[in-house]
Amino acid sequence: MFISLSNTGKYNIAIPESFTFPFYYEPHPLAVIAAEELQEHIQNQKDWQHDFGLENPDAKKAIGKMFGVLVVRNREGELGYLSAFSGKLAESNHWPKFVPPVFDILKTDGFYKIEEQEVNELNRVVDLAEKNLDLITTEQKWLAIQAEQKADIENIQAQIRENRITRKAIRNKGQSELNATEFELLLQQLGKESIAEQYFLKDKIRDWKEKVALVGSEFQKLEDELNSIRDRRGKRSAQLQKKIFDHYTFLNAKGERKSLMEIFAFLAPGFPPAGSGECAAPKLLHYAFENELEPICMAEFWWGKEPSSEIRKHQHFYPACRSKCEPILGHMLHGLRLDENPILAHKSYEKELEIVYEDEAIVVVNKPHDFLSVPGKIFTDSVQERMEKRFANAEKPILVHRLDMATSGLLLVAKTKDVHKKLQSLFIKRSIKKRYVAILDGNLQQDKGVVDLPIRLDIDNRPYQVVCEEFGKKSRTEFEVVSRKEGKTRIHFYPITGRSHQLRVHASHFRGLNTAIVGDDLYGTPADRLYLHAEWLKFKHPLTNEEIEFEVKAPF
Repeated sequence: MFISLSNTGKYNIAIPESFTFPFYYEPHPLAVIAAEELQEHIQNQKDWQHDFGLENPDAKKAIGKMFGVLVVRNREGELGYLSAFSGKLAESNHWPKFVPPVFDILKTDGFYKIEEQEVNELNRVVDLAEKNLDLITTEQKWLAIQAEQKADIENIQAQIRENRITRKAIRNKGQSELNATEFELLLQQLGKESIAEQYFLKDKIRDWKEKVALVGSEFQKLEDELNSIRDRRGKRSAQLQKKIFDHYTFLNAKGERKSLMEIFAFLAPGFPPAGSGECAAPKLLHYAFENELEPICMAEFWWGKEPSSEIRKHQHFYPACRSKCEPILGHMLHGLRLDENPILAHKSYEKELEIVYEDEAIVVVNKPHDFLSVPGKIFTDSVQERMEKRFANAEKPILVHRLDMATSGLLLVAKTKDVHKKLQSLFIKRSIKKRYVAILDGNLQQDKGVVDLPIRLDIDNRPYQVVCEEFGKKSRTEFEVVSRKEGKTRIHFYPITGRSHQLRVHASHFRGLNTAIVGDDLYGTPADRLYLHAEWLKFKHPLTNEEIEFEVKAPF
């Protein structure tokens, strides 16, 4: 599994002093060299076949995959690397050049394969029980008799209502035409008819209840038998799942072991997310610690067709996922010296915040890139906090909208709640016009158009957003190319909606522009900054109702 990197000496590359922070990084040159070697192997190997969708992206079974490399040093001081893939590859966990899984559930003589047969047998029994003809016909009979009951009772009630109207007419006529004795007899007769109808209705309801209950009890007996089998299957499946998680034990840099159940004990349901421990990073580190190899740096890259929801570009490097890998790596990296978390390394903006415009109602500021719009969990220095300090003796100012931390440009601030309410109303009605300028990392062929893709938060990997037809919120962006130069495209974005990361996702996703914004460290490739700037705002003043506009040219 250890592959020598003896040729790296010619590049004169210094070994990093600390290990890669796995959730935000730019690959170290050594990791890049290892990744390039692995990519060459993937292209040329003959051991396995997997359709990555590079030749035919529309193929139904085509799917890309995440791979990882870990640069290590062995006991002899020789530099080399390990490689891994996430999940299975070509329906197997074991292939030449790749480290094995931490726990191999596909092992033919292992407990999983044996006990999986028990669960599969229960699945078969449940499937047969669900297709049981007695169950199906009894349920249909039960539903049919309930419908018949409902119709019959409703017809009787309708007839009673009609009879009540008829009796009322007879009573009114008798009151004017009959003498007192005759009218009294009439009332008694009508009363008897009314009481008889109510008794008839009650008897019918009772009779129907008995009929429905009789058929219902037959169906419930069969349904209870089915649910009992389902319950057995669920318990057996949960037992097997727990046993698997208990066997997934991960070493860390200090030689300590923890199982998945121990690592994810903080979760309320008690079970780790599906696929935990199957990603490339945990496999690589576990193998290194198990074989006394010193981790130097690591990188993970996507190979193949882009998935339909999340943004994954062929050969691009990506950080480890949050929901599955963060708890595991939190344990495994304990004892290693890590690169600083760039979020914790964030520095406050040292200059005065540029005020573009100010009057008694509003303030328009020019937010610098890599500066928060509102206070975060760790850092509070932000546009909101600066405005509160600036107007400490007045009503608390409120941001009318926000910009991503990485995005620079115009931000609108209301000085009072009443003004904020009016401006929010304009945003809801989409009466506030905005224009962003960006530089795309490629030559966009279209001159102008519209991107309409529903997006939502990736709850398993915050703060990423994904395209999701089922649960995504409608998001729409108009765009117009300004210029093309040296393989880059300068573009204007006109967002119709205002979702988180909307412009970044619409630019990068293959169903959007398929060209990431330069410097997009989430959906593209990092650079000195994100080349996205909110440069123009136009709206009606909340007090004067006059149309005003502001423009601050991009600093790039």
